[in-house]
Parts: sequence; C-alpha cells; structure tokens
Amino acid sequence: MPSFDATIVGAGIAGLSLARDLSARGLRVLLIDRKADLTASVHTTGIFVRRTLEDFALPDRLLGPPIRNVVLYSPALRPLTLNSDHDEFRVGRMGLLYAELLSACVRNGVRFSPSSRFLNSEESGQGSNVRIEFRGKLQSHSTTILVGADGSRSQVASDLGLSENREWIVGAEEVLEGVSLEGPAAMHCFLDPVIAPGYIAWIVQDGEETHLGVGGYGERFHVLEALRKFRVRIAHLFDLSKATVRERRGGRIPVGGLLPRISNERGLLVGDAAGAVSPLTAGGFDGSLRLTRFAAEVIATAAAAKRGDVLTSYSGEHFRTRFISRRWMRRAISVFDSPLLLEGACTMLRVPPFSALARHIFFGRGSFPEPAAEVLRALADVRATS
Repeated sequence: MPSFDATIVGAGIAGLSLARDLSARGLRVLLIDRKADLTASVHTTGIFVRRTLEDFALPDRLLGPPIRNVVLYSPALRPLTLNSDHDEFRVGRMGLLYAELLSACVRNGVRFSPSSRFLNSEESGQGSNVRIEFRGKLQSHSTTILVGADGSRSQVASDLGLSENREWIVGAEEVLEGVSLEGPAAMHCFLDPVIAPGYIAWIVQDGEETHLGVGGYGERFHVLEALRKFRVRIAHLFDLSKATVRERRGGRIPVGGLLPRISNERGLLVGDAAGAVSPLTAGGFDGSLRLTRFAAEVIATAAAAKRGDVLTSYSGEHFRTRFISRRWMRRAISVFDSPLLLEGACTMLRVPPFSALARHIFFGRGSFPEPAAEVLRALADVRATS
C-alpha cells in the first residue's frame, strides 16, 4: 500500500498552496481532485485584495490590471462611487494560476491524482487508511495526515467528524468578451434584494476581462434566472450587445465564518472547508492563504515530531472571536429583503460616518487574523525537541 505524509483532498487555491508548501519542506504529499483538468470549470471570480497581494508572492503575469474604483448601486440604480489612492484589487486568471501552482507541486515531488474522488478513511496506527475512486477503480493508501480542501460541503470534514458549514450563499457568473470599457477599471456592485437576496450582483471590468454575476441565499431565488434578469436590467448602463460568454462559473460560498473544530489527531481542514471566508464580503482568498500558511506549519511540525496531537493546536477557536462583528453584519444584511429599506440604507451611505463604513468594507486593511503568539511558540518548542 502506498504511504504518504499528507493526503490533500481538493486542488483549489488552498489545496494547491498547501501541497506546494509541504512538499517544499520535504513531505511526501498526495493531492487528489475530482477534475481531470484544473483549468476547466473554475468556480471563483478570482478577486485578490490589496493585503493579499502585498503579503503573498502571486505571479504578476497571471493577475489582471489593478482596480482602484468601486461603484455601489442602490436598488434604484443610484450610483455611489468610491475611489482609493491604492491598487485595491486584481482579478486572477484562475485557470492559469491553478496550472502554475500545480506545476510547482509536481516539481517538488507531489503526486497528483486527477479524476479522483475521496470515499472514506479509517484510523490506522499513526494515521489513516484512505480509499479513493480513480477513474472508476478503487484505490487505497495510508497517510499520516488527511487534509480536507474540498470546498464548502467537505466530505473530509464529515469523515473526520469535524465541524461542517451550515450557512452559505450561491453564485453564478459569466466571463464575457467583447465588452467595451468606459472609464477606469472598476468593480460595479449592485444591491438588489430581489435579484441578489442577501448579497450583491456585480460587474467587474479591469480592462482585459469582464465578469458578470449574481449571488444570494439559494432558498430565496433561482440563481440562473436572476443572472438573466440582471443582465437585462443593466443593459442601459453597459453595452453588452456584442458580448459573448467565454466561460460560466458557479458554486456555493460559506458565509458562517471560520468553523470551531477544524482539526483532530488524524487531519484538518483548509479553505472553504474550514469556513475561511469573510461572512460579510464572502471573499475567501485572503483567509484561505493565511490559514493554509498556518496549516503548513502545524502539519510539518506534527510530521517531524510524529505526534498527531500537535494537529489539535490548529483550532478555529483561536480566530472565531475576530469574526463576531462580521457575522453580525452578515445577519443584518440577510434581513434586508425590502428594496425600499435597502434604498434608505444606501442613502445613508452617502453621508458621514456611514460613508466611511462603506469605504472600510471595500478598502479596509483588515484580514484573516494571524495565529496567537503562544500557539506559534508552542509549535517552535515541539520542533526544537523533535
């Protein structure tokens, strides 16, 4: 039976980043994903915020031009323009970025298994025996640490008995070609409780790509019908007459905040599986990359010390208090189901101090919190004695 130090289920941004970092430390890593081609069926718009761009080395050639402007539209389509002095956002060319990360993984010795589905695992010695289905055939291997990077409805979380996401929104998006850009690159965000209940509709134009999408609570709307209505509603604002659809995307986004129990002595969760998404904005890349960096430290330490109990230092409880205000704001947004009430709220955003709140939401420097110093010291002590 093949044996690995870590088996990572899911090759999105979190799984790929973790596989790259662990393999660079010399660990034997198996990375599996359902897709045969990671560049196909991308599920995310791919918006990276300023702090992520500053703190993580992302290939510049795989990022679109910088965006400094946000235009927020009320239900009556009254625009509020927010400008920043900084490059706040860049849209990643996600298929190419996934391919780049996968190439780095393979160069480091990661074994990649595409077209593979995680079935289950069972405890065995100092780790787990894992069963997967690869192109219709059952395969088994042993692993010291099992990692769930398999999205908002994580099968690994269920298999390990860890916390699972219970609240999410759904989104659908079209990547368009043939849309002319008038004015500077911008994110256009539309508040409309009918078309996008509990979230927003959007058009992101960076001068190279145009992304048009809607998101909201799935039980309140039909996402594809909402996407069609949104496109019709904004036809007088954007010339989409010559637009062609290059790609369609969609999926679930967890918005309940970081989960409390994201590890045990057999494995842990990263990315959407761990709920590492802002409950307020539904942005996930910054939280995913920061939590993954912490996960790499914990896994490498546990593997070197041959101590599964080290994994339990990777706990969502270290971070959840930092998400309290964002969770409450998510609850507040979710109850705005009246266009009239939302129009009033948008009017308030035009005057201080509420205008400052709008700027903070879009341009704020807050991000996923870093691990507590005492947790990092405890990991360092384990490494020093192993």
